[in-house]
Amino acid sequence: MSELRQQVEPAEVGLDPSALRRLDEHFARLVDDGRLPGYLISVARHGCVAHLTSYGLRDREAGVPVGTDTIWRIQSMTKPIASVAALMLQEEGLLDLDDPIARCLPAFAEPRVYVDGSGPDLRTRPADGPVLIRHLLTHTAGLTFGFYHAHPVDAAYRAAGVERAEPPDADLAEACELFAGLPLQFEPGTQWNYSVATTVLGRVMEVVSGQPLDTFLAERVFRPLGMADAGFWVPEDRADRLAVLYAESDGGDGGDKDGGGKGSLVRSPEQPGRSRPRLLSANGGLVASAHDYHRFMEFLRRGGELDGARLLSPQTVATMLSNHLPADLRTFASPVHDFPGNAGVGFGFGVSVVIDPARTESPAGPGLYGWSGAAGTTFWVDPQRDLTVQFMSQVRPAAGPAWYADLRRLGHEVVAG
Repeated sequence: MSELRQQVEPAEVGLDPSALRRLDEHFARLVDDGRLPGYLISVARHGCVAHLTSYGLRDREAGVPVGTDTIWRIQSMTKPIASVAALMLQEEGLLDLDDPIARCLPAFAEPRVYVDGSGPDLRTRPADGPVLIRHLLTHTAGLTFGFYHAHPVDAAYRAAGVERAEPPDADLAEACELFAGLPLQFEPGTQWNYSVATTVLGRVMEVVSGQPLDTFLAERVFRPLGMADAGFWVPEDRADRLAVLYAESDGGDGGDKDGGGKGSLVRSPEQPGRSRPRLLSANGGLVASAHDYHRFMEFLRRGGELDGARLLSPQTVATMLSNHLPADLRTFASPVHDFPGNAGVGFGFGVSVVIDPARTESPAGPGLYGWSGAAGTTFWVDPQRDLTVQFMSQVRPAAGPAWYADLRRLGHEVVAG
């Protein structure tokens, strides 16, 4: 087991102790008010961890505190890791970003695109072109999620049994066969729509590598980078370190009648990550410790190398962390993503990228990249300030994590001067 540790004092790397104190106090209040079960924040500059705080509980019912050894469900923070793995296969000549995915997954050979109608009256036409590997990496494939409730194709996913990100009781190959039989929401490459694309990318990697996704990631990414606790589930000997997953109660009134919740939080009936899942999801299936994700952020910050292990060339990492859209997310995305937080933000391979700081809702420098997970985790790397920040909690908010904007604002203030 490896734990994240503070390496230098904040002032040594130009961080403001008073601003860091404000950051801690803000999130401690959210725990004390019952809005978060507990959290961990780490702030590093020039690659050195200068601030590390944990507060609250990883298991409220048992009274177990958050520690630096806590393991978290990182959910969509899985996507940047999956993108790195796919780019490794590209550098090895096993994938080309302009390959049709049908070369690996024949079920996608004849994609059809939505025209009009809904339900049994939904009409489609043959797509003008194939879905490419780069479309999966950039969420421009025309795929979607069933839970959006914003488009007839979303409803088609739900009718096919995909209420969430993936169908229940399916393995990865079966899920991709199902997705291939559903219409695309738009012509590939013409819009951005956050979707099951990275799930499909995970299956592509299995076919190309000849290995199950968990084995491939463990051998090719986690082991070389020293991400000792990262994986799709937590082994029995580490199970007590996995944080309990909470959710906001519908009424926000103090939890359930059996005392399963405190404040506005209740223990989620689902606690994934305690055994090997049937579907290995590159979309959001990983668990990891703060130490693990710090190692991954450092690997990106250092251009594809960490402690002598080089997994990607600096040029490939730079491509991953560059915007690949013709406009920002608010402009180029499907209507469900038209909200202020997407202004001034583009998308690379598995990460968002700030392209116009003046238009962003939260303070950010040009080129700042990162992503978040639905269970209350987020990270970003600010190349201009050489600053990396990660935040770990374990709660699924009813309407999205309202504290992210505060985290970005307070995190932006920590650089002195």
